[in-house]
Amino acid sequence: MIDAHTPVLIGGGQFTYRGAPELCPTPIEFCALAAKAAAVDSGLPQSVLTGIDGLAVVGFTIDAGTSMASLPIPKANNPPKTLAKALGATPAWKVYTHVGGNNPQALVNAAASRIARGENKLVLLTGAECLNSMMKLVRAGHFHALAGHQQDEAEAPQMFGEGFEGSSAHEAHHGLAFPANVYPLFENAYRSYVGRDLASHQTALGALYAPFTQVAAHNPFAWFRHSHSAKDLITIGPTNRMVGYPYPKFLNAILQVDQSASVLMASYAHAMALGIGKEAMVFLHGCADTVEKWNILDRVDYHSSPAMTLALKEALSMAGKSPGDIGFFDLYSCFPIAVELACEALGMAGDDPRGLTLTGGLPYFGGPGNNYSMHGLVEMIHRCRKEPSAFGLLNANGWYLTKHAVGIYSCAPTQGPWVRRDPHAYQVQIDHLVSPPIITQPSGPATIETYTVIHSRDGYRMGIVIGRDEAGSRFVANTPNDDQAIMADLEAQEGIGRTGFVTHEGGRNIFKPASHV
Repeated sequence: MIDAHTPVLIGGGQFTYRGAPELCPTPIEFCALAAKAAAVDSGLPQSVLTGIDGLAVVGFTIDAGTSMASLPIPKANNPPKTLAKALGATPAWKVYTHVGGNNPQALVNAAASRIARGENKLVLLTGAECLNSMMKLVRAGHFHALAGHQQDEAEAPQMFGEGFEGSSAHEAHHGLAFPANVYPLFENAYRSYVGRDLASHQTALGALYAPFTQVAAHNPFAWFRHSHSAKDLITIGPTNRMVGYPYPKFLNAILQVDQSASVLMASYAHAMALGIGKEAMVFLHGCADTVEKWNILDRVDYHSSPAMTLALKEALSMAGKSPGDIGFFDLYSCFPIAVELACEALGMAGDDPRGLTLTGGLPYFGGPGNNYSMHGLVEMIHRCRKEPSAFGLLNANGWYLTKHAVGIYSCAPTQGPWVRRDPHAYQVQIDHLVSPPIITQPSGPATIETYTVIHSRDGYRMGIVIGRDEAGSRFVANTPNDDQAIMADLEAQEGIGRTGFVTHEGGRNIFKPASHV
């Protein structure tokens, strides 16, 4: 028997804008467009949105702080309140999320709990990015076209999620403040862990992501609607420069897109009262949220993600399923390592015939800031309706494999009261993991634990090394800025395990391989 308070997903909508930048909708307007599409998808009139009693807006990238804070772009002070006004709604629960790609799924998990407790009966989850048009307008100096983005609201929004910076000041000082600089550290460590040489691992990365491009090519909402061969994805050229070794541009999430997505959730009883057909309802059978050791230097290692592994395990356990029971997946795909570690945790091969994405992935479908997985959720709703007895799994992560959220879905209904396990009950497993000691000003002989080489458009920019000193303490360092030979060498032969010397100079740690001293 289906409990009246069982949470169900009843509709999902997406919007991708391809027009002139000066005519691009504002983020609030983007959210409203996707929300209206979600209402239509549920089979309801758009006026149903006036009756939402819960509203969650995924944080826009322009509100993420760091370098985005300096952009001369007017902003909405309270996006949930502004959007609610635009929709003619008066939801009691209104939240705006902190930074994190985990947020769309984390919001589903939170909204489901609220609905199951009887606190809400109709909730809208939404988010948007229009950085493509915004940045074109900023570069052209057309600030008048951005004026409509400003919405004055005196009160600050209620925030959802963890609001910490993604890296410590010490880590950021050495270049660990951008995803394109950090994820390659995990990739290189994973390559060494699985025992591949540099060339064969690049080939494997191309093979992993080529099927993603094929999915994107057939998705009308995808930003890049063309497929690539595995070789295309890893061949360096004018349109595919190296960004952070080993990732060329085609293996990086694309942030500058104009996209939005929304999902409508309801209690089973309210969905029935609205006239939603049972065939349109999608049930959340399992879910989980975990947080990794927060700072990058505190990670247990760089070839695994214990928190991701635990979140997948907990969600599957709640659903009473094994990985083999899942019919389709949308694995978070900002960079290949996120997919590889999810596959590793699930015991899947990278070429699993079930496929690894429903959208086409962040580098090809588009990576609309924190909101990518909302698009994955919309695709999940539609796929579940097409295969009503099958189960789908979506995972999402935020920052640097830091925050994880998982959901398992099906049109097959859940039975009895919907109850999830308190995440604190299993988060302690991650919190109790032992991290290596950290030294902020190392000096002397050292060994590379992992590394990357960051490129500018014109060539090498910096080498980043995470290493261990003779006492086993972990440090972060850069290679000398003026020594391109070191950076070239680290891309030509395996750097993991190589020895050298680290010093503290001019406020930074500097590492030189022994062969270059």
